[in-house]
Amino acid sequence: MTAAGANPTVSGVDSTGPAIETHGLTKNFKARVAVSGVDLTVPRACAFGFLGPNGAGKTTLIRTILGLTSATSGTAQLLGHPMPRERTAALLRVGAIVEEPRFYPHLTGRENLQVVAAAREPESSVRIGPALARVGLAARADERVGAYSMGMRQRLGVARCLIADPLLLILDEPMNGLDPAGIQEFREMVAALVGEGRTVFLSSHLLDEVEKTCEMVAIIDQGRILTQGSVADIAGAGRRVVRLRCGAPAAAAIALKDHPSVQSVHQEEGVLEVTLSTTAGAETDEAVADVVRRLVAGGVQVYGVEGQRVSLEQRFLELTSRFETSA
Repeated sequence: MTAAGANPTVSGVDSTGPAIETHGLTKNFKARVAVSGVDLTVPRACAFGFLGPNGAGKTTLIRTILGLTSATSGTAQLLGHPMPRERTAALLRVGAIVEEPRFYPHLTGRENLQVVAAAREPESSVRIGPALARVGLAARADERVGAYSMGMRQRLGVARCLIADPLLLILDEPMNGLDPAGIQEFREMVAALVGEGRTVFLSSHLLDEVEKTCEMVAIIDQGRILTQGSVADIAGAGRRVVRLRCGAPAAAAIALKDHPSVQSVHQEEGVLEVTLSTTAGAETDEAVADVVRRLVAGGVQVYGVEGQRVSLEQRFLELTSRFETSA
């Protein structure tokens, strides 16, 4: 996949309002609630990650937003168009992969895109070549899709989205089957698409890749949105962990047992892992300084202090585990 290619800028961009917006969106399957009262806002021109455990409601929410299944209650808008009432107008500028992309295996990659383009505006056919080049399939475009690997079919799915010249791409697990080089190329392509003013809504279980690819994220579990916002803010809201190298870890653990900012202390191979109950910034800095002061005052030599970075994956596990416990 290449950053250059199909469309250097988005034509006819209407940048007013969110790309996706839902209020109280609910989808029930008889007695089972698959999506429950979801309020979701996806800004324009950003890469937005959508995360959740298996069965959390990710694909059901995507299908409901796209009008592929009807909502039980609540509202949804795509590019300012109420769904499903203005579905046709909205989907003219939306490209979507829902679950694994399907193609005619006896046709080539190019021929599959030609079938799709024939049902769209005439300009779609002109975009086929650039779209194939952009996803790195130009050299394999005239081979039958039946011989494609899973990663190649994923690339072809993205190319199929691009022939619509989309303002919004909704991609469900698009990195499945991609090798490390392919994932890096995909990440670069998403950045280029966002740079053109497009919005990429990316549902994935690859949390590390979402953290590297997306600026914003929402986490869903059991059909409910647990949190949404910038990746930095959500990861930064997680637990604060400091690793201390000290001369007497056992004595240090006892000394910190009743510290007001210390949530827990774990000792491993001469290193003390201290989990703080503070929020980010100055409060955490002051707590770390006070922890060190208390240890030194108690006669414990401190050789090193290292803050442990909280990843999106750690924050995801904290949120979903806590939700599971309280449910």
